[in-house]
Amino acid sequence: MLKKIYLALVACVALLATGSCTGDLNQTPVIGENATTVYASLQGYESVLAKIYGSYSLVGQQKADNKDLSSYNGQDLLRNYFNLQEAPTDETAMRWLSGDNLSALTFMTWDATDSWVSDTYYRLYYTIALCNEFLRYCTDDALAGFDENTRATIKTYAYEARFMRALTYYLVLDLFRQGPFVDENTPSSGFTPEAYDGTKLFTFIESEIKDIETGLLDVAPYGRACKAAAWALAAKMYLNAEVYTGTSHATDCITYCNKILDCGRYSLEPDYRKLFNADNDKRTNEIIFAFASDAKEATTWGSGTYIVCGSCGSDSSQNPADYGLASGWGSWRVRGEFYDLFTDGAADHRCLFWTDGQSQYLDTAIDDGTQGYYSEKWTNLTDDGLAASDSGADGCNTDFPMFRLADVYLMAAEAVLRGGAGMARDRAIELMNMLRERAYGNYTGYVADSQFTLDFIIAERGRELYHECTRRTDLVRFGLFTTANYLWQWKGGVVDGRAVSDRYNIYPIPATELSANPNLTNPLY
Repeated sequence: MLKKIYLALVACVALLATGSCTGDLNQTPVIGENATTVYASLQGYESVLAKIYGSYSLVGQQKADNKDLSSYNGQDLLRNYFNLQEAPTDETAMRWLSGDNLSALTFMTWDATDSWVSDTYYRLYYTIALCNEFLRYCTDDALAGFDENTRATIKTYAYEARFMRALTYYLVLDLFRQGPFVDENTPSSGFTPEAYDGTKLFTFIESEIKDIETGLLDVAPYGRACKAAAWALAAKMYLNAEVYTGTSHATDCITYCNKILDCGRYSLEPDYRKLFNADNDKRTNEIIFAFASDAKEATTWGSGTYIVCGSCGSDSSQNPADYGLASGWGSWRVRGEFYDLFTDGAADHRCLFWTDGQSQYLDTAIDDGTQGYYSEKWTNLTDDGLAASDSGADGCNTDFPMFRLADVYLMAAEAVLRGGAGMARDRAIELMNMLRERAYGNYTGYVADSQFTLDFIIAERGRELYHECTRRTDLVRFGLFTTANYLWQWKGGVVDGRAVSDRYNIYPIPATELSANPNLTNPLY
């Protein structure tokens, strides 16, 4: 498959990183004998670029050993990110609370010592360090020994590395609202990075996207970033801009959504379920950018594997083989209030839940595996209905779609409702009804003008995007994450749910990092 092109190169690079984030950023990647050796060839540059992409899905060079970073939980970035985006929300009722250190995330009681918060933070800055190191070898002087075509190719790779850095800084912005800022020009030693607040991070990412969008490929090989990936990142950041900076950028969100809609390369995949199976790398009509998984070339226990295996019951009446699995992990179910979003039940083909033997609500305990419905949205099945891999030995082949066209439709429609210019209301409703027609298979799910409200949007985002790492961000933007405006069971650690402090709208900088970098503070914690 196409995704193997870059995954096969991932094992070429390792970064030695220990101690705090500030210390990590001053480390030099060791590639073979030294970095100079690997940057002596185009293939060396490609191996490092592959490592940058792979840093989201993989923990290191092997399944469990030779990890890039020592960490509390030993998992890849996407597994960490999933837990921070999903565990506190109505979309997920975690089951293995103490065993997986997930009680604080689940009950919204975390602090600056939380293991998943810390691991996510250091993983993010590990990826940033990889990008910066790569870019130091993309200057005109560094490329002087290559022929013109090779220099041009590496310059394209540099745009991709800058995209990956911008994406990673965006996650820092969204999760933490602050962070140390380093780029390829930052001194490699004797330097304490400046702390960037939300406005400074926003401004940097915005500037980067505007600078790189023309240099990225119109159409990139699968698993690599193209222009539309940068446009989708911009749209997402602009949609949330008021949360980050206090200023709405709804019109800018629409502008970048229109770039994707008007480029002519994307259309909705007719079969919703095929977006989340083991052949989803074939869905380049809708998936704009994805992190690839491959059970043979790049085994991961995070990314798609974590979602597919985790959402299948380990002791329920489900048959794991029906999802292409050797066994289910039974890691989580959905909380009952989330299931209520599907008001038309099975008429909405996105309502994919295992209910046999399960109660909808979690009235006794959140970790009771008989309470809450398991999601059936993600599988390890090929289009032919066969298991794509031995999930018990090698993980799953299902990729994680970071950006897809359906989200662009939803972002554009919401930006219209938030007062953005550049798209008519009728066009926004048309986009929603295209999603609804796919979901229902006909016109019965169409939304009328009177129904087209922000309340409809937040519910529709849940129905369309559940377990795609958007829920926490969406609930924060709608003022629903910490407040009493929307309660779900076990929110705040009580069975009926309760409001919590607004500080939980962001995650704290890890306590270990505060010790290493005096420029950083946690005023809310």
